[in-house]
Amino acid sequence: MRYIVIYDIPDDRIRMKIADICLDYGLDRVQYSAFLGRLTRGQQREMVKKIRRRLGKHEGKVLILPVSADAWRERVEIVQEAEE
Repeated sequence: MRYIVIYDIPDDRIRMKIADICLDYGLDRVQYSAFLGRLTRGQQREMVKKIRRRLGKHEGKVLILPVSADAWRERVEIVQEAEE
């Protein structure tokens, strides 16, 4: 299953640790605080536990959204490269 992970975490140190967790699971950064990639159900549960532990009592919000195959096929991606 594909997942989108987005977060809003004010503490720079904690935010970088959450990004590292996403990268450790092979997710691709698509925006500064947004990642996308495939995870098994077990990996998703494990990642949630790690994020909860790392966030601890710090302020922040993390949203992990599953993306069905049908929804993925319906996606629209617009990319505009800078002109040279």
